[in-house]
Amino acid sequence: MKKFDLYKCDVCANLIEVLKDSDNIISCCNQPMTLVTPQKSEDGKHTPVVSETKNGYKVMIGEVAEHAMNEIHYMEMIELTVDDKVYKRYLSLTDDATVYFFVAKGDVVSARAYCNIHGLFTSEQIEE
Repeated sequence: MKKFDLYKCDVCANLIEVLKDSDNIISCCNQPMTLVTPQKSEDGKHTPVVSETKNGYKVMIGEVAEHAMNEIHYMEMIELTVDDKVYKRYLSLTDDATVYFFVAKGDVVSARAYCNIHGLFTSEQIEE
């Protein structure tokens, strides 16, 4: 497993993020956790869209309209990476699925987001 990988427990739905590269197996509820792999949002509803602002970056989840935030279906986390520096915002149901990050601008910028139902999505091109 590598740094910043996400793992999910298939029993209780706990999420774990790896902070240090390791060969260890992560387990929860007495079984190995499943690696959460980034996926493409075929309809664009879960795509993290990054745009530059005067004071940093805006990340909106959804190419056309902002992702809904309700008790059943919501974004749990939005993450921005700028030149290998990672900034993260955890969301609650009262938050919007658009986050402003007031950070220094960089050359390499990407985002990823986690939906409680559909999983992990990234702004980067995913190899198939």
